[in-house]
Amino acid sequence: MNYKTVLFAALLMLTACGTNDKPMEIGKHIDFKLNADRMTPEALWAMGRIGTYAPSPDGTSVAYQVTYYSVEANKRHTVLYLKDLEGEPQLLTSTDQSESDPTWIDDKHIAYLSGGQLWSMNVQGKERKQLCETQGDVEGYILSPDRKKVILIKSVPYHDIIQERPADLPKSTGRIITDLMYRHWDHYVESIPHPFVHNLETGDEFDILEGQPYECPMEPFGGVEQLAWSPDSKYIAFTCRTKTGLAYSISTDSDIFLYDVEAHDLTSTEHTRNLCKSGLPFDALPDGAAEGQFDPTKTLKNQAINTLGKDKGEDMQVGYDQNPKFSPDGRYLAWLSMERDGYESDRQRLCIYDLQQDTKTYVTETFDSNVDDFCWAPDSHTLFYIGVWHATENLYRTNLEGEVTQLTDYQADFGSLQMLDDKQILAERHDYMHPADLYIVTPGSNKTDTDIKQLTDENRHILSQLDEGSCEERWIETTSGEQMQYWIIKPPHFDASKKYPTLLFCEGGPQSPVSQFWSYRWNFRIMASQGYVIIAPNRHGLPGFGSQWCEEISGDWTGLCMDDYLRAIDDAAENLPYVDRDRLAAVGASFGGFSVYYLAGHHQGRFKCFIAHDGAFNLEAMYTETEENWFSNWEYDDAYWNKDRTANADKTYRNSPHLFVDKWDTPILCIHGEKDYRINATQGMSAFNAARMRGIPAELLLYPDENHWVLKPQNGILWQRTYFEWLQRWLK
Repeated sequence: MNYKTVLFAALLMLTACGTNDKPMEIGKHIDFKLNADRMTPEALWAMGRIGTYAPSPDGTSVAYQVTYYSVEANKRHTVLYLKDLEGEPQLLTSTDQSESDPTWIDDKHIAYLSGGQLWSMNVQGKERKQLCETQGDVEGYILSPDRKKVILIKSVPYHDIIQERPADLPKSTGRIITDLMYRHWDHYVESIPHPFVHNLETGDEFDILEGQPYECPMEPFGGVEQLAWSPDSKYIAFTCRTKTGLAYSISTDSDIFLYDVEAHDLTSTEHTRNLCKSGLPFDALPDGAAEGQFDPTKTLKNQAINTLGKDKGEDMQVGYDQNPKFSPDGRYLAWLSMERDGYESDRQRLCIYDLQQDTKTYVTETFDSNVDDFCWAPDSHTLFYIGVWHATENLYRTNLEGEVTQLTDYQADFGSLQMLDDKQILAERHDYMHPADLYIVTPGSNKTDTDIKQLTDENRHILSQLDEGSCEERWIETTSGEQMQYWIIKPPHFDASKKYPTLLFCEGGPQSPVSQFWSYRWNFRIMASQGYVIIAPNRHGLPGFGSQWCEEISGDWTGLCMDDYLRAIDDAAENLPYVDRDRLAAVGASFGGFSVYYLAGHHQGRFKCFIAHDGAFNLEAMYTETEENWFSNWEYDDAYWNKDRTANADKTYRNSPHLFVDKWDTPILCIHGEKDYRINATQGMSAFNAARMRGIPAELLLYPDENHWVLKPQNGILWQRTYFEWLQRWLK
C-alpha cells in the first residue's frame, strides 16, 4: 500500500515580505491506493477534513479549510480552498505554515489566520499581507461588518487559582492551587481567552474583559461562534460565565452580554449589559445568587438557584446561554439557551431577544429536542436551524411566532449551516458512510420540496475505491413499554445467509445522540469493513426522542439504559439471522466505557469480550476527580459522603462498576489518555488492574499525551490496530 503524501507544487507565489514561501510537506493524498475495497485505518487518516467555511458576499463562491494528516510525520496541516459554485476547487495556500479560518473582506479579498496572526490575500491567493499588528497569538477573529475593526481572541495570563511561580524559582514545576477549576479538559488553567477589539485603521486595541477573571469564549470548546457584531458594528454580543473556582465548577450558568464598542471604558464595565439577567451590569449578581448560599455537593436540580427567575418570568435565565447572532436588520439577537443551572444536557432552545422592546421569546418550543446550530434569513423574521430527531440531524425552519417546519428528512446529519445568499443555505453534512462535505440547500415550503446539491467532494479519490456497506434502522419495545430505535450497520459485500460477529455500541455523553455521525475513531464504516455487524441503540438518555426520554438517565445510570442495551443485543441475536449470538462484544467510550464496565459484571454470559475507552469505573472516585463538578452533581444527584443523599444517588453509588468486579469473567481491553481530566486515567488503570488481579485476560492501551479523545495520527492508527486485534482475537 502506498502511504506517500503528495507534495503540492506551489500554485501561487507569495508576494508579501516576510511570508513563509517554503512548500508544504503535508497535503492531499491524491495517490492513495487501497489493496481492497474495505476501509482501513490508513485510509481514514488519509482523508481530508473540511473545517471552517465562508460564502463570498455575492454568493458565487465559497472559501473553506481542509486539514490533512501525515501518519509518517505524525503531524497535520491546514490549507485553504476557493470553489466557485460551478467549478473545481482551487488551492489558495501551499506553504508549510497552516492557514485557516477564512473570512471574506469583500468579493475579492479573504482574511485568514497564519502563524498566530491575521492576514489577507486576494482570491488568486496573491497580494498577501498582515492585516493587523498585535502582540500574542490570535486564536480566532471576527471582522466587523464595516471592516474597520476586528475581534481578536487571545490568551491572557490567569493566576487566581494557580499561583505564579516564584521569580527566583523559574524552573520549579510545582503548582500551588487554591480553588477548583485548576485544570480543564486537558490543561492546567494558567491562562484564559479574552476578546480584544482591534481598530484596523489606527492599530488601537483593547480587551473588552480587561481585568476580569472570566473566559470568553468559554473553555474548553468555545470559539468565535460565542461572539457576534451588530450589523452597524457598534455593539458586540458575547458569551461569558462570570464565575471562577468552586462557583464555576458547580454551575453551567453562562449569559449573553451586550457591549457598547463606541462607549468603552477600560476602567469600568458599566457599558456592558447582561441580557439574560434583566439587563444587569456586567458581573452583577441577582438577589439570592451570591456564592456560598448553596451546598456545592448537592445537585442544583432542587435548589433555590433554579427559581431565581421564576418570579420575574423569563428575565433571569440560569442555564447555558451561548452563541449569539444578530438579525440582519439589527433589531433582534438570537442565541442557544438552556433553562436549568447545573445541567449541561438540558434541552437547548432558540431564544430571541427584541432589542427594541427588551423582551425574550423562545421559538422552537414545539420541537422537543435540541437546536444545535442556526442562522437568520435575510428577512430578519425567519431562522433556519439543525436539530436531532429520531437519530438524524436535519434542517428546520422557524419564525418569530415559533412556527416550526421540517425542511429535510435525510438519513444523515447536518453539522452546521449559514446563509449562502438571499435564498440558499450553505451547510456541512455527513453520515455513517461519508465524511463531511459542503452542500447547497434551497429551502422549500416543507421537506418534500427542499432541494439539496453537493458542493464539495473532498474524499472522492478514496471513497470511490471502497464498498459502502449499508445502514438501516429497527424499532423494538423496551422493558418500560416504550419504543426504541437502533441502527444496524452491515459489512461490505453483506451476505444474509452468513453469520457475522456483532458489536454492541454503547454511546457516551450520557446524552449524546447516536445519530449519523462520522468519527475518525469510533467509525462505524471501518468497524463494518472489518467484517462486523454493529448494533447501535438510541437508548434512554439520548436526545431526539423527546425530553422525557432524554432525562430518564440522570440519576439512573444503571437502570433503563442498561436494560435497553441488553434488550437491543438480545433482539438482534434472536431476530436477525445474520447476527452470531456466540460472537458478541460490547464497546464504548466515556459513558459508553462506563456502560461496558457495568455490563462486564451484569451481562450473564452474552459477550465474548469488551472494549472500554475513557470510561468511568469507580463513581465515588470520579465524583471528586472530574473537573466540571456540575456534571456529577446533576447525574449522580448528590455527593457520595452525604449521609442523607437521595435515593437516586444511593442507587448510583451502590451500582458503580467497580463493586461488581467479582462477577467479571470476560476478556477486556481498557484504553485511556493520561491528559483526560474529564475522566481521569486512574479509572482505566483501576479497571485493568482489577481484571488482571482477577486473572481475566486484559490489555491496557495508555496514552500519556492524549486527552478524552485521540488526536495524534500515529496514536490514532495504534488505537485502530489495537481495537481490531482485540476483536479478532476473541471473536474470530
